[in-house]
Amino acid sequence: MNNTKTIMQSWFFYAVGAAILYGAHQIFTKMASDKIGDGIGGFVVEGSAALTILVYLAYLKFFGQWNQTSSAAGVWYSVLTGICVGIGTIFFFLLFQKGGPLSSVPMILAGGAAIMAIAGILFFEERASPMRILGIALALTGLFLLKK
Repeated sequence: MNNTKTIMQSWFFYAVGAAILYGAHQIFTKMASDKIGDGIGGFVVEGSAALTILVYLAYLKFFGQWNQTSSAAGVWYSVLTGICVGIGTIFFFLLFQKGGPLSSVPMILAGGAAIMAIAGILFFEERASPMRILGIALALTGLFLLKK
């Protein structure tokens, strides 16, 4: 039990940080959407993200903390991830440019979370508890309520 708590604590900080930064990401995307084209905005977002990661890699290398590995499959899945992020970023710019509200983002992200949860259950042998199934159903319901 104590080991499980320690493991959870080791990743929880990163979960909170990711939530804060992805929330800020959407706020800034909304602020930029009527001041820049969707393609250029997406390119600037992804380019600055790539630069940020490059600085992180340089930090790891410079301070002797390099722990980066790769494989062909890892690179391929990362490319697919990048394609999804790039197109998703353009979709968010278009959503906001077409008048979509910032308040719709949590429901959109919950829909994505439901897709991830379903994939976890179907492909990664994660437990399909009744509460998890309820969460998936509620997330998908929230996404479809956006149309109302």
